[in-house]
Amino acid sequence: MAESDAVGAQIQAESPGIPGGSTAIALEVDHLTVSYQQKPVLRHVNMRVRRGELLAIVGPNGAGKSTLLKAILGLVKVDAGTIRVLGEDVDAAREQIAYVPQTDNADWDFPVTVREVVLMGRYGLLGLFGRPGRRDRDLAEQCLATVGMAEFAGRHIRQLSGGQQQRVYLARALAQEADVLLLDEPFAGVDARTEEAIFELMDRFSADGKTLIVVNHNLQILHRFGAVLLLNQTSVAYGPPDEVVTEENLQRLYGGRMSFVDEAERLLREGYPHVR
Repeated sequence: MAESDAVGAQIQAESPGIPGGSTAIALEVDHLTVSYQQKPVLRHVNMRVRRGELLAIVGPNGAGKSTLLKAILGLVKVDAGTIRVLGEDVDAAREQIAYVPQTDNADWDFPVTVREVVLMGRYGLLGLFGRPGRRDRDLAEQCLATVGMAEFAGRHIRQLSGGQQQRVYLARALAQEADVLLLDEPFAGVDARTEEAIFELMDRFSADGKTLIVVNHNLQILHRFGAVLLLNQTSVAYGPPDEVVTEENLQRLYGGRMSFVDEAERLLREGYPHVR
């Protein structure tokens, strides 16, 4: 049985035990295949994410992690397979999905304040010619307060540190009032203190019932997630981190790329309990 089919079978076997049946599923990806210029980028990817779950997507460069997020957002054509968000197809559920990009991908020269960035999260709900009203502005301020950035509301976004910018993006996602949040490497380039602060926010969102799907490259923090998808164009393994993050699976994931394999072996030598 192929790796992706084995993962799919495992997901199907576990599904009946999910409390509340299908209503407890936030995101379901079934044998997803995506190609760019007839070259497969994702092949038969499977995952089923519970509402309120915190999921990490891990894999080498070129593994298709960003393509998977784009497919969930409805931004790329799907060759085969299905994606369902909160029981609906992507087009019907679009307003329930919020995207938090990497801070490196933003144009920080654009003249916009922190408050205005968060208000952008409301525009998709206002219609083509809609303008933010009192409730939209109040909600933006509330979201900034939630992520601890209220005092920076009037500053230019360029004046913030990378970690502060990431918090502003999280506030914008909250302002969308979406139930599913897609985060593209939110821990890239941040220090340990900021990393912990972002985790505290994500844990709070998860406790409130929001589902967070996080592209991540740091093996040492995978134990903080409820589930992990090891992705290298196809689903290598999927499940709780203590079952998925093993030396064997990491070897299969990275295909002997020494920098990552050596990191896994180092963690094992140091007694890291979440890689075995």
